[in-house]
Amino acid sequence: MELDGKVAVVTGGTRGVGAGIARSFARAGAEVVVVARRPPEVPLPRTEFTALDVRDADAVREFFAGLPRCDVLVNNAGGAPYRRLADAPAERHARVIELNLLAPLTVSLAAHEHLRRARGAVVMIGSVSGSRPSPGSAAYGAAKAGLEHLARSMAVEWAPQVRVNTLVVGMVHTELAHLHYGGPEGVEGVSRTIPLGRLAQPADVGAAAVFLASDAAAYISGASLLVHGGGERPAFLDAATANKDAATANKDAATVDKGAATADKGAATADKDAATADKDAATADKDSEEA
Repeated sequence: MELDGKVAVVTGGTRGVGAGIARSFARAGAEVVVVARRPPEVPLPRTEFTALDVRDADAVREFFAGLPRCDVLVNNAGGAPYRRLADAPAERHARVIELNLLAPLTVSLAAHEHLRRARGAVVMIGSVSGSRPSPGSAAYGAAKAGLEHLARSMAVEWAPQVRVNTLVVGMVHTELAHLHYGGPEGVEGVSRTIPLGRLAQPADVGAAAVFLASDAAAYISGASLLVHGGGERPAFLDAATANKDAATANKDAATVDKGAATADKGAATADKDAATADKDAATADKDSEEA
């Protein structure tokens, strides 16, 4: 399998995207160590759990010092509540940046010596929020933008011993999706804005993370892999009238062509009826002559 014999540490790997990544790594043959503040509610097969707050630098360093080996590090821990900028003090927003940007830096530095010896790989879990406006989660978006830049710089500084890449993840259907999008109708509505017609599943992100950690990506470093189902349909396309008018014109033209074809068919039928009438008249004339 792709990761046989590898030891992978996944931060925040007890639920949602992190759990999907942990499961994918386990299926790929890796020995998976999941770290988070709380254990998973549902046990993750073939994984080992260690309680760890990735914002606690001393605890993070102690954890990696006691770890015999680490070939792959997945910096997944993160997230943020919906909070408009003016509705909270700067300190609250700073905590979001601490979790989503400073903690991955802390964890990566603590794991560096293991990764260097193993000629290993780091996978940062970024977000499309880092490259678009993120009202209600501006600090989170800013942190994810910084995380992607950190990964590119880290890839240069730590080459050639360690590869570092980022997964830029779009909207994912997790057990907490209703908090972001509403119930089933909200999820369906959001899904219609995605070219592939659905939200990602955690396993989709996990499969991409396995690829970047594997030898199949041996020459990929400092890259950002988009895992967003094709992105989002630009809003201006639905507001613009030019294409709509063209589409209406094409539809009208097709209707005219159809009408013309019907008229041609009617004319042909009339010609056929006239020919039949001429034939009947000729037959009548012949019958009259014979009589």
